[in-house]
Amino acid sequence: MSDKNAYERLGLDESASFDEIQEARNRLVQEHAGDRKQVEAIETAYDAILMDRLRMRQEGKIKVPDRIRFPERLVEPPPEFAPTSVNKTPDWLQRLIDTPSRGDILLPAAVFAGTGLLSLSVPSMGLALGVGASLYFLNRKEHKFGRAFLLTLIGLVVGVVFGLQIGQLIAPQLTQISLATESFAALVTFVFLWLISSFLR
Repeated sequence: MSDKNAYERLGLDESASFDEIQEARNRLVQEHAGDRKQVEAIETAYDAILMDRLRMRQEGKIKVPDRIRFPERLVEPPPEFAPTSVNKTPDWLQRLIDTPSRGDILLPAAVFAGTGLLSLSVPSMGLALGVGASLYFLNRKEHKFGRAFLLTLIGLVVGVVFGLQIGQLIAPQLTQISLATESFAALVTFVFLWLISSFLR
């Protein structure tokens, strides 16, 4: 089918715009919806016109509007709008805080609960195992033993001091349940170590 016949088949002339070509094709396809041969002829004419227009664009015979983007032309993406957060936490704190999965919370909780029970009878052994568990859980996150050691040491010191202070305040209640102040301090320390090993990295 020659180009002239393709334009005539769609009832257009060669000066028709792309929108006019599409409208004519859609209208004729709807009119001849029951006639498969007519629809094929319309589609063939439409394809021939598109191929002719593409060839003419490549040869520079048809001016292409600037708004049309070509794959070979690099178009800079529009700048992305990034809303600024008013209460943005500092970068050092974001690098320190972890968002753990359920397993990363429950496994350390079970280990520290076990070492806490052990510390009720042997506080020093339970505390040593708790420190080792904290080092393990922190080190496996980022493989930075120095940071894991420092965070565990901070948790140990804060937990023992905090536990002893509270233990002295509630000493009468602890004696009623036959719990030594040192054992209570170890339990408080395990809570601190669990929080640090679960929510810090």
